[in-house]
Amino acid sequence: MSVSLTRKGFFAMLFAASAGFALAGGALPAAANDKDEAEELVDNAYHVVNQLLQDGEFEALPRYLENAQGVMIYPALVKGGFIIGGEGGTGLLMVRGSDGTWSSPAFYTLAAGSIGLQIGGQVSKAVLTIMNEGAVESMMNDGFKFGGDISVAVGPIGKGLEASTTGNFDEDVYVFSKAVGLFGGGSLEGAGLFEENAYNYAYYGNTEATPYSILIDRRFSNVQADRLRSVLP
Repeated sequence: MSVSLTRKGFFAMLFAASAGFALAGGALPAAANDKDEAEELVDNAYHVVNQLLQDGEFEALPRYLENAQGVMIYPALVKGGFIIGGEGGTGLLMVRGSDGTWSSPAFYTLAAGSIGLQIGGQVSKAVLTIMNEGAVESMMNDGFKFGGDISVAVGPIGKGLEASTTGNFDEDVYVFSKAVGLFGGGSLEGAGLFEENAYNYAYYGNTEATPYSILIDRRFSNVQADRLRSVLP
């Protein structure tokens, strides 16, 4: 059974439920200011994309990115819990323009809660390729939830799966992820996306830097994201 939560309620539940469980070998770092955190997310997103593009297990990823209308990158999606658990993390969304170039990033948090038989913890690096404009528009909405009209599939990994899916982009979103740790249960079904406008405002230095103005109107840009934009096919 899936449970819808606000972002704040989700993180309170996740870290309370996961207390005492060490993820990825260390404690969470002390919070920096919004601008520093946003810049760090962009840097980490670059490293995640670069790593997966060079990983032989993800040899299908470049082709999916080349055909994508949007991409969501999460440097760290955390799953954890005992009976009551959840999944979440902050990442960014980028949209391909009519000229084929990628926009600067807008920041979003993913949050999902679940109740069921589950135990353990996991940290995943995830790249979501968004294959059509309708899915991009839906996912840009604050509070959007996966499921319903948006279809989500696991991206093909390995030559065997890739051979049967080459050139087949029937789903709205494909998820390519590399995980550390062990977790049983949970999925993106019912997970919500929430605008991180504190990061958007800080990263672009303007309170008018909304996702739409960044991704579609392209009124705002930041040269710090150029390296990430250039690595995307």
